[in-house]
Amino acid sequence: MRTFTKVLGVTTVAALALAGCGRSNDTGSTPSASGSAAASGFPADALIGVALPQKTSENWVLAEGLFKDGLAAAGFKSDVQFANGGVSEQQNQIQAMVTKGAKVIVVGAIDGSQLGTQLKAAKDAGATVIAYDRLVKNTDAVDYYVAYDNFKVGELQGQALLDGMAKKKANGPYNIELFAGSPDDANAQVFFDGAMKILKPKIDDGTLKVVSGQKDFNQVVTQGWKAENAQKRMDTLLAAHYTSAPLDGVLSPNDTLARAIITSVKAAGKPIPIVTGQDSEVESVKSIMAGEQYSTINKDTRNLVKETIAMVTALQKGQTPTVNDTKSYNNGVKVVPANLLPPVIVTKENAAEAYANDPNLAPLTK
Repeated sequence: MRTFTKVLGVTTVAALALAGCGRSNDTGSTPSASGSAAASGFPADALIGVALPQKTSENWVLAEGLFKDGLAAAGFKSDVQFANGGVSEQQNQIQAMVTKGAKVIVVGAIDGSQLGTQLKAAKDAGATVIAYDRLVKNTDAVDYYVAYDNFKVGELQGQALLDGMAKKKANGPYNIELFAGSPDDANAQVFFDGAMKILKPKIDDGTLKVVSGQKDFNQVVTQGWKAENAQKRMDTLLAAHYTSAPLDGVLSPNDTLARAIITSVKAAGKPIPIVTGQDSEVESVKSIMAGEQYSTINKDTRNLVKETIAMVTALQKGQTPTVNDTKSYNNGVKVVPANLLPPVIVTKENAAEAYANDPNLAPLTK
């Protein structure tokens, strides 16, 4: 189990326009907290509900233990649940947390557009709702959002792909393929849009060639963030388009999918291209140090959980939690005040520095 370390400094990010749910260039008045808990506080030993999605990455598993330990250390009771059975299970879990009298419900949504009824019940019962890591969409029954700056994550991934390919071959054109996350995860589109802000100009000017022609988000999604789905698609792409053409790079939205893509390339007997990732998973850090996966993103779960618990503690005291972005994250109904942490790109070159304070990852970089 990783232990808490000093929280990374948070920065205010510029508002960037995104279509649909996600970032917005809304310049209206600063939203205020609507939860009754924010106005009046609640008992120091109150129940806090934490509804987490399926265990699709090791960071979600890590978050479970961190929430249990951190909330207990802060004096709260906790009800931390995973919804491995899917959306309906998460809906039932949140409703049960409301029935038990949770004063704050932290939601890492499986599908952020399907929780409106349960979160309205939470609000009606006087609870405050915090969206954790993934924005909850199309409901006004969410008070705060705590996450890493996910558009910036995509930008970093796109730039890493360009940088990595340039190190192997100074000049293009470069053949690439694009992968995105699960379409029911609000973050997946944000990651992809951030990356395409960097990559699309290079596609347009011919520096990059998406050989398959699959460039749109809906063409490149990976249902459920499942490794087997990414590997199967990569197998198909290689067989259809790369029997003789070289593959220079692959945009992968996270580490689990990156390793699946690399497995597919190896099985096809082809050189490993530049492959991006996210989450600093142990096996991917090992892969980076071995010269296979090119990059990941450090979004330290310890810091994200710690910031979330700081929000809960402020609410318990009747205070307004810290936010640093009140304009960017429009969920389709309201602009949700957000506390955004800065992501860090990690390659073999800076891994030792990036993970110097992480007891699990630091030894892997020596």
